[in-house]
Amino acid sequence: CWWLVALRGLRRGEIAGLRWCDIDLDLDGKQLTVVRQRTTVANRVVEGPPKTASSRRAVALDRRTSEILQAHRAHQRARYERVERRWSPDAYAFAHPDGRPYHPSYFTHRLQRLIRTAGLPPVRLHDLRHGAASLAHTAGTDSRPSRTSSGTPASCSPPTPTPRSCPPPSTRPPRPPPGSCSPPPAPPWPGRPAGTAPTA
Repeated sequence: CWWLVALRGLRRGEIAGLRWCDIDLDLDGKQLTVVRQRTTVANRVVEGPPKTASSRRAVALDRRTSEILQAHRAHQRARYERVERRWSPDAYAFAHPDGRPYHPSYFTHRLQRLIRTAGLPPVRLHDLRHGAASLAHTAGTDSRPSRTSSGTPASCSPPTPTPRSCPPPSTRPPRPPPGSCSPPPAPPWPGRPAGTAPTA
């Protein structure tokens, strides 16, 4: 998940609410679509649409990002089989081993623990996202396909509920997950040997 924050610019709530049916890894034009987020309101977790129309967007995925997500999806499916849980496209992309979504604050606290363990200078999750924007600007690229004035990508239609699409965002707060968990391993970050990169 850190890869998507640091290089694709996703917000914490968008990572927490991302489902596999929002991610297209099978066609040539690989992308993920931000259509929901999980945030905290009055100490409760609420899942719903992005806070603004411009936040609803499609994010282009390069080949390396697609490979990482494909490997993560295969790992998650195998992990579900071990606990006899049926995997489906509605599954959260980043979740507990039993499929329950992480509390949004998990990503913030997990990143801070990894940074302290690695002995790195303090970096906030928000800083990673802004770093993605800086990298895109320096490279003269944009991770977002063109969008209409409503914030919906011009090449995409708003998702409609079908057997293969995600359910609409719900405003009902789910039960909070336990305070700790073991996240699935992720491929190494660029430039780091295997086994030394932060995982989530």
